[in-house]
Amino acid sequence: MGLFTGLFRTRDAPSNRTSGSSYSFLMGSTTSGKRVNERTSMQMTAVYSCVRILSEAVASLPLNVYRYTDNGGKEKAIDHSLFHLLHDEPNPEMSSFIFRETLMTHLLLWGNAYAQIIRNGKGEVIALYPLMPDRMSVDRDKNGQLYYKYTKNNDDAPTMESGSVYLSPSDVLHIPGLGFDGLVGYSPIAMAKNAIGLAIAAEEYGSKFYANGAAPSGILEHPGTLKDPARVRDSWNATFGGSSNSNKVAVLEEGMKYTPISIAPNEAQFLETRKFQINEIARIFRVPPHMVGDLEKSSFSNIEQQSLEFVKYTLDPWVIRWEQALYRALLSEEEKKTVFFKFNVEGLLRGDYASRMNGYATARQNGWMSANDIRELEDLDRIPAELGGDLYLVNGNMLPLNSAGAAYANRISEEKEEPDEETQEVLGMEKSSRTRIGSGKGS
Repeated sequence: MGLFTGLFRTRDAPSNRTSGSSYSFLMGSTTSGKRVNERTSMQMTAVYSCVRILSEAVASLPLNVYRYTDNGGKEKAIDHSLFHLLHDEPNPEMSSFIFRETLMTHLLLWGNAYAQIIRNGKGEVIALYPLMPDRMSVDRDKNGQLYYKYTKNNDDAPTMESGSVYLSPSDVLHIPGLGFDGLVGYSPIAMAKNAIGLAIAAEEYGSKFYANGAAPSGILEHPGTLKDPARVRDSWNATFGGSSNSNKVAVLEEGMKYTPISIAPNEAQFLETRKFQINEIARIFRVPPHMVGDLEKSSFSNIEQQSLEFVKYTLDPWVIRWEQALYRALLSEEEKKTVFFKFNVEGLLRGDYASRMNGYATARQNGWMSANDIRELEDLDRIPAELGGDLYLVNGNMLPLNSAGAAYANRISEEKEEPDEETQEVLGMEKSSRTRIGSGKGS
């Protein structure tokens, strides 16, 4: 049993996983009979599209390092050593976009993403290198402490020797996906391998259907006895087989008759099956169908809302996994009190130009955004502070509720005050004039 236990051990989970599930995942067998693993599943256009959409979305989001300020706000920690690593270049061989795209692809296919953390003598992070999830295992030592075991391969570099490397948790950036133990995630491909296998089988059936002539196969009947039936069959296939020979008119001699025996693909709901499997795979990754090219149930009235829901319910959970994993693995205990990581998803939540301008106008008039706040979101240059770029303005006709009658009360009290001598003289002249006019009218 010891030999077979080591053979059938799962590649991406601790040793407490059941042997049956690890066996089926390792061998890639499915109920459709098709072998499904992380690499063969990427040959499905729907899987490839979903993985590419999510990995590129996470890679394209601005990733910044922030620091809390003394006044309770935050600012970009441009001077922090991790800012350049995560925002621009995590290692000399790849950009930040490629690094995050690669790790996100690992996360979507294997359920885990790993990167080796390289530190200098001071303990500062100076580089991050992706590691292949299918060669990483997570276990505990006799004291219950976690450790990572990575299998090296000659394919990594010509100068690298094969063997295993043991890494401590402080040397590994580990982003786990959905899992059962909270430590290691499980592959979405493994969890949904039967659905993906059905899609592969349907695609292969369609390919073979067209390769065999784009017409149902059947039986050639001859009233007599054929000396060489194989020669007749081969001659028929050579003349009418293959998509290039489709729709040819067959001429049968010696009383031969052709009888089709298989049903047409549309009668077998072949196209409906393929369409349903696209939605099924999109459902696995929680990607809206219109983003993988299925516009059947999308329209101008709901496609924007679906895109916003993609950011809120699909992208946000992945982004939070990234932020918290970076926080745990890359920051010291002292830095965790003041420094944090943040992906900026505001750009994906923005509406059309008119909607943005209306929103900015409301924020500007109500005093919670300045001109420079708005220009920064629109990627425009800042207005100098001396020209009012940082001013927060409010409408003058808006007052607190408890001060609503204050101006009116002040005016009444001012009217009740005793006028000065000049005002009394003017008022007396006006009164005398009104009296004369009145008396003149009355005479």
